[in-house]
Amino acid sequence: MGKASSNIISEYHLNKDQPNKLQFAIHDLHEYIKQHHGNASRPHIHSFYQVIWFQSGKGTHYVDFEAYPVTDNAMFFISMNQVHYFDEHTDYHGVLIHFNEPFLVKGNNELEYFLKCSLFNNPYQIPSCCIGSGLESILEEYLRQIKDELLKEEKFGRDELLKTYLQAFLIQVQRRKNEYEEKNGQPLFPADEKRLQVVQFVNLIDENYNKGYTIAEYAKLMHVSSRTLSDLISQVLNKTPLQMVQERIILEAKRLLLHSSLNVNQIGYRLGFEDPSYFVKYFKKHAGIPPTEFRKSIS
Repeated sequence: MGKASSNIISEYHLNKDQPNKLQFAIHDLHEYIKQHHGNASRPHIHSFYQVIWFQSGKGTHYVDFEAYPVTDNAMFFISMNQVHYFDEHTDYHGVLIHFNEPFLVKGNNELEYFLKCSLFNNPYQIPSCCIGSGLESILEEYLRQIKDELLKEEKFGRDELLKTYLQAFLIQVQRRKNEYEEKNGQPLFPADEKRLQVVQFVNLIDENYNKGYTIAEYAKLMHVSSRTLSDLISQVLNKTPLQMVQERIILEAKRLLLHSSLNVNQIGYRLGFEDPSYFVKYFKKHAGIPPTEFRKSIS
């Protein structure tokens, strides 16, 4: 895992810009935390996806300004660029799975949806679930097959088998998550055409939120009208497209205020605001508090 040096939140990579290296890794959670606790317990982001399976242990895990309880068999799904960190405990046992998006997704809309708006970074749900009992043996068998394949560096079809086992692992977890949500009366989020369009819009926001694009420009990138985009977001999320863009800007502003040494003016410029005073007004309007007060309140 490589680290990029900067004056903002630490960012870690998995064989970034090295397509000839495997875009996938698996670690023993206990050994990983012991070895990397100094960095893992500080706020950071990844350019890869991370699955954290806490097979045993109790504590707290922090993801984007929220504290989530860790219990036996809790599983967290950390998306690219989500700020997260471990608590002070080192007695967790379990598994860490790391993979870059191209390892699992290559133009497959269903899998892209699966990553972006289901287990990972779902705007409706917390970034974790408890898989309960009865599924462990199935998941552990997939992990055993993965570890076995990782030892076969030059074997034919190794990467394809690793991808298949990872997909199977995530599908089993998604099934259990769906069962839990259905049992508890929570709405499921099936991958239909409208929701895949929402994924596309979410992706475009992530790529362009600091460029000052209008909703009309986002709609043009999606090859739909502004009205169609507004109707789509209203039906699926009960929001407006503008609200989604604003929420993404405020989330990034909060991340930088909390985890970076940049001053308010620098953060405003980084987020695409040419006038720092307008950024302060914008943040106060949407966050309910001036950026300097937000920073003090959480420091």
